[in-house]
Amino acid sequence: MWHVDGGDLGCARLLIHLRRHVATLEPGTVVHLTSTDPVAPIDLPAWCRLTGHVYLGLVDLAERPTYAIEVAAAPTPTDPDRPWHRA
Repeated sequence: MWHVDGGDLGCARLLIHLRRHVATLEPGTVVHLTSTDPVAPIDLPAWCRLTGHVYLGLVDLAERPTYAIEVAAAPTPTDPDRPWHRA
């Protein structure tokens, strides 16, 4: 398990931050992303569908909103500056 603290980053910056971290991890690694962005529960599943990563949902018993994502073996490449767009 790997933890990424997204803090209060908004959607665009949050996905850029997450994409950068996920790119360095082995397939199958579960990432716990902490984020107070109110749109994260909508954007993260959509980004996972776009890239092929697996959205595992909200992590129970976390002090702050935390979402679990499993790193895909062969994710669809996205633009580094706009990870909500395919490369």
